[in-house]
Amino acid sequence: MNRRTWFYLGLGGVAGCRKDVRPRLNVWNWSGYVGPETIPDFEREFGVRVRYAIYESNEEMLARVMGGNSGWDVVFPTSYLIEPMRAMGLLAQLNHSHLHNLRHLDAQFVRPAWDPDLRWGVPYMWNATGICHDKKLDIRSWSDLWRSDLRNRITMLDDPVDVFAACLRKIGISANSRRSGDLRAAQTEAKKQKPLLRAYINAEVRDQLIAGDVFCAQLWSTTAQQAMDESDRLAFCFPSEGFPLYPDVAVLLRESTRPELGLKFLNYLLRPEVAAGVVKGARTASANGSARALLPDDLRNKPTLYPS
Repeated sequence: MNRRTWFYLGLGGVAGCRKDVRPRLNVWNWSGYVGPETIPDFEREFGVRVRYAIYESNEEMLARVMGGNSGWDVVFPTSYLIEPMRAMGLLAQLNHSHLHNLRHLDAQFVRPAWDPDLRWGVPYMWNATGICHDKKLDIRSWSDLWRSDLRNRITMLDDPVDVFAACLRKIGISANSRRSGDLRAAQTEAKKQKPLLRAYINAEVRDQLIAGDVFCAQLWSTTAQQAMDESDRLAFCFPSEGFPLYPDVAVLLRESTRPELGLKFLNYLLRPEVAAGVVKGARTASANGSARALLPDDLRNKPTLYPS
């Protein structure tokens, strides 16, 4: 996996050898998951600096933070990791007196199954997984990712949860099944598919789709929309067998030495205008119901981002 990392060094930087004494918040997020002004505006308003980096998978993030000395304050796990991370003692419990903007959450995220009292994380953005493909291809089903005529032009996400979900749906089994027989059947499908694949790859496949090197990619809707914005040759479908939805959650790590600043950042992300800015810049769907009303029609009603 290509684990590219980049950093915002904070507005103004360091002049000459003068030490920057502003408080620093360390934020680790998914690739392409903030707007262009999200971090700079926070730095300006609160007089802080943000060290910001990206990761490409939940596994990469979890491997770093499990030791409890990662150096990060805020990360963005997918919702299914909230309970395991809480059980491992990785998460700080949230003080709602510092999170008055929780009132802006969409109704479906007010009491989510993974954290009904929102004590461990703030719903941020969400993705659906489907297939981004060349418009010349008739792609409608997960089974299209097993087409032999597309050998070496297909990619799957570098995410075992997503890969197994596609395998299970292809053979008519619920993507949520944990039965050993179902998982063995999914593993068989994955083995059959592997010789056809160009790679298991996440957001980095954008450039390969745009260049025409990849014809068909299992992909998150957010990343697919970013690629489609760059190339009118691309389309996206939600497969007919069904598709998974994945909310990502902003959490404060228990190891954080700046919990108050971290809570300010979470509350800032909950502002409707900030969340709307992320949607506009990152082409993603927001868990913030108030933010959706601020979006232009072409985004508010875009089925890639808000499937009905």
